[in-house]
Amino acid sequence: MEQITITTEFIKLDAFLKFAALVGTGGEAKQLIAEGLIGVNGETCLMRGKKLYPGDRVDFQGAVFEVVRG
Repeated sequence: MEQITITTEFIKLDAFLKFAALVGTGGEAKQLIAEGLIGVNGETCLMRGKKLYPGDRVDFQGAVFEVVRG
């Protein structure tokens, strides 16, 4: 599991995917989320504006990323 450090209280899912360099564009993030290819805390997430807080985990292509506060 890779930790992704944020400096804010939360980060939205689509912004997280871009921030963590998992996607190149916001459009790509939106498409992946709409297709149900992103998991948050073990459940498929279809909300691109989902707020992620420290301790939340994002599943993408078999890898897990944990949000941590820096």
